[in-house]
Amino acid sequence: MKKELPKVYEPQEVEGRVYEMWEKNGCFEGHRDPDKKPFTIVMPPPNVTGQLHMGHAMDSTLQDILIRFKRMQGYAALWVPGTDHAGIATQIKVEEELRKNEGLTRHDLGREKFLER
Repeated sequence: MKKELPKVYEPQEVEGRVYEMWEKNGCFEGHRDPDKKPFTIVMPPPNVTGQLHMGHAMDSTLQDILIRFKRMQGYAALWVPGTDHAGIATQIKVEEELRKNEGLTRHDLGREKFLER
């Protein structure tokens, strides 16, 4: 007898059972190999230069998969999401808005007033 799939996914009927199986089988346990070099992913946060889209979600998903896979291989794996590299992209966007809307540069404002923007 075939069981028909439900029309709508009901997570409460599946996820608890699957999560319990993962815990029981040690899927969340890492066994670090001291002979392997550390593995690290450092990613910048999304910035003001563009709109968020599905590519951002895909990129984060791939990094998550990769770091988990490396942990499973015994690496001391560290994923550091959301670090910024001096805010250059944000600075450029603020400067563009200043020039376009007010005809000013960051030099016209001075450092402190520019940082307030």
